Amino acid sequence: MRFTQLKTVSLAVAAALVLAACGNKEGGAADASGASAEAAGGNVVKLGFAAPLTGPQAHYGEEYKNGVTLAIEDANAEKPVIDGKPVSFELVAEDDQADPKTATQIAQKFVDAKVSGIIGHFNSGTSIPASKIYSDANLPQIAMATAPQFTQQGFKTTFRSMTSDTQQGSVMGKFVVEKLGAKRIVIVDDRTAYGQGLADEFEKSVKAAGGEVVKREFTTDKATDFAAILTSIKGANPDIIFYGGADAQSAPMAKQMKRLGIKAPLVSGEMTKTPTFLKLAGKEADGSIASLAGLPLEQMPKGPDYAQRYKARFNMDVATYSPYGYDATRAMIQAMKEANSTDPTKYLPVLAKINYSGVTSSSWAYDDKGDLKDGGITVYKVVNGEWTVMETVGGRAAAPAADASAPAASAAQ
Repeated sequence: MRFTQLKTVSLAVAAALVLAACGNKEGGAADASGASAEAAGGNVVKLGFAAPLTGPQAHYGEEYKNGVTLAIEDANAEKPVIDGKPVSFELVAEDDQADPKTATQIAQKFVDAKVSGIIGHFNSGTSIPASKIYSDANLPQIAMATAPQFTQQGFKTTFRSMTSDTQQGSVMGKFVVEKLGAKRIVIVDDRTAYGQGLADEFEKSVKAAGGEVVKREFTTDKATDFAAILTSIKGANPDIIFYGGADAQSAPMAKQMKRLGIKAPLVSGEMTKTPTFLKLAGKEADGSIASLAGLPLEQMPKGPDYAQRYKARFNMDVATYSPYGYDATRAMIQAMKEANSTDPTKYLPVLAKINYSGVTSSSWAYDDKGDLKDGGITVYKVVNGEWTVMETVGGRAAAPAADASAPAASAAQ
């Protein structure tokens, strides 16, 4: 009996070892680079990433994630050494579904997993509640969030990948009044932190420039039928209609505006300046105007090269957000190199003072709040089904911006 028991135990141990070996083999692509660093006596450095990867905003999150993925692959190809040891960076990606509650759960999960930094979240409504958890853990976070509140909380761990709504809204408010000649303006927002924040800043700028907001309405980030709102708006006879929100709403809104005979163009922010908007709105997209933080891709310091490498890696064109995700990741890694440490408490002060030459800017640097210092805004218009540049304000271009005088004049019609 005793011999049988020992034999059974031995077989169980052997089976466990086999299973453990199989488990290591099934770790996936994300684990492969880390294993090689450990084998060489180095460290695997995990970077957390969160964005909507399912649902109506998944196209934003996937493109954003692609930029982060490419940055990590490029960094690992350079065989980085930090604190005398080879380092391999590993992406730990989570789907926050653009939901604030899910985002806070993921944030705590990242803290518990002891990741070394956070790229994300994407939405302001998820980034803001998650930022408190990261701040309490002294964990650096570079988010795509553009709502002013994100960097106004006084946290030392919050940084942006793009210019804030304060910058973007103020540029667009002045633009529609002074460049498009709009006097009567209607504003609609989706009540999210991003949409309402952008609309609020836009309204302030319109009034400061001498324009009149004749009506302000709101909807939700789940709505697709805007007949009631647009019928009410039509009676106000606006020169332009500004929408603060995503393309899942702005595209059907643009279609319904045309069908109701509303002549005013739709004006919106960067979540509308996407290929998805063009696809969803179809021919009714023509004449729509949107702003986007930063320079046009072809004018970014390393934009053309990035576009080629991105297409080769992912078999698709750059949409909107991936270059900013790429630069955010590379800036964080650069801070670790300069601090000679992957410890968040040690590289955080270096990140706050970083001056990184990236794809989107030749001088990626932060002010004392975590806002980008060198933030430009570009205004685009849909012409014949394509986004075309109207005007670029600020930023450091690799080439002169296109002449916006002719398109701007036609946009006012």
